Amino acid sequence: AAGPVSSGFQAQAMGVPAGLAVPPIQNQPIVNEGTIWMPVPPPLPNCPPGLEYLTQIDQILIHQQIELLEILTGFETNNKYELKNTLGQRVYFAAEDTDCCTRNCCGPSRPFTLRIIDNLGHEVITLQRPLRCSSCCFPCCLQELEVQAPPGTPVGYVVQNWHPCLPKFTIQNEKRMDILKITGPCVVCSCCEDIHFEVKSVDETATVGRISKQWTGFLKEAFTDADNFGITFPGDLDVKMKAVMIGACFLIDFMFFEHAGDNQQRTGVWQ
Repeated sequence: AAGPVSSGFQAQAMGVPAGLAVPPIQNQPIVNEGTIWMPVPPPLPNCPPGLEYLTQIDQILIHQQIELLEILTGFETNNKYELKNTLGQRVYFAAEDTDCCTRNCCGPSRPFTLRIIDNLGHEVITLQRPLRCSSCCFPCCLQELEVQAPPGTPVGYVVQNWHPCLPKFTIQNEKRMDILKITGPCVVCSCCEDIHFEVKSVDETATVGRISKQWTGFLKEAFTDADNFGITFPGDLDVKMKAVMIGACFLIDFMFFEHAGDNQQRTGVWQ
């Protein structure tokens, strides 16, 4: 569930008067209802609260949860995701916050708010996607995603760029300055192999990271739209831009892979 999650280390310490808070133990994995969370990192100066986790990792895995109602009825439910580090520890939990009518009428093109929560139950990143077109036939109204950290404070944007055949995006900072570029394959089709979106420098001469949609097997690909992604980025990249790259991954998921369970999966920028 996307509700508040207790740290698991709020027990009363010996010798501490009742009523005084005991800070959570640092650098220890937190276990809550069978889920192992990444240890709570100490606060860092000039780092948005909750993004300290991203200073310690250069890869993150995103697993969309399978919704039984969607499998049985085809009724679109709010998407939910686990974000894990390479040790399998949960870093964040993400939940879509969209009304039923919007989800089932607009489909994968729907506008959405996606809330990303840390292991203390705090909403640390908010993704907001307005209703836009995603076909290169309409270059004046292409996709855009705003990334806020903390909620209400924009730290960057993911902007779709017009291209006749390739999925292309620009990662921008809060001042709308271009920081990174993302380029996907001409045909975005998942068939027995991973699909890679390369993250490059602004001049596109150097590859600095990757967003990969991972092949999950015939049964899962055929009957669900639950996807797995892997993101790699430079360990010393600004944590705000790491958060924007996470936002780019969710935008790519909605644009190209949200209909993997039927015959409507997009295969490129024209469809």
